[in-house]
Amino acid sequence: MPAPDYSFETTAAAAGARIIAGVDEVGRGPMAGPVTAAAVVLDPARIPEGLGDSKVLTAERRAALDIVIRAQAVVSIGHASVEEIDEINILRASHLAMVRAVEGLPHPPCHLLIDGNMIPAPFAGRATAVVKGDARCASIAAASIVAKICRDALMVELAQQYPGYGWESNSGYVTRMHKTALENLGATPHHRRSFAPVRNILYQANSVTS
Repeated sequence: MPAPDYSFETTAAAAGARIIAGVDEVGRGPMAGPVTAAAVVLDPARIPEGLGDSKVLTAERRAALDIVIRAQAVVSIGHASVEEIDEINILRASHLAMVRAVEGLPHPPCHLLIDGNMIPAPFAGRATAVVKGDARCASIAAASIVAKICRDALMVELAQQYPGYGWESNSGYVTRMHKTALENLGATPHHRRSFAPVRNILYQANSVTS
């Protein structure tokens, strides 16, 4: 598979954009933990080598690239909480995390490159949606790496507070171990109650006690 390149950024720059940020999120699928987004503005003269979709890179490669990206680019992280996910749904919460990441950049971007096929409403008119952008666009790939490293580290911290769910290895995603722990230990404040596996366990628990 070819590596993500800088062509989307070059096109935006040719249209007059001076500051171009790639934006991606991680954590839409897990049943625990926040959703995390990153916005990254790469220096076209110092594009890190080896960028790629964070999901297919090894953990060691992601960690090494995270260090390089943070040293050579402008990076901002945004989160949406479990409470927000349950209140407004995971799609809107993902967009909220993206907006927060972009708002955290020191200078407002002229143009945004968004992973996926939807552009959050606040970005309308100054963004391009790039399907499978983390595998095609250098800035989005960098954002996907930074976001995943950040969220995985957060889930490791939460795993120390709530042992038994395997968050240090499953990052809150639905695994057999995680579902079994949810059944045996119950839901934590960091479980997404709007997600079916958690909702079903809570419903069963309420049925037994009522």
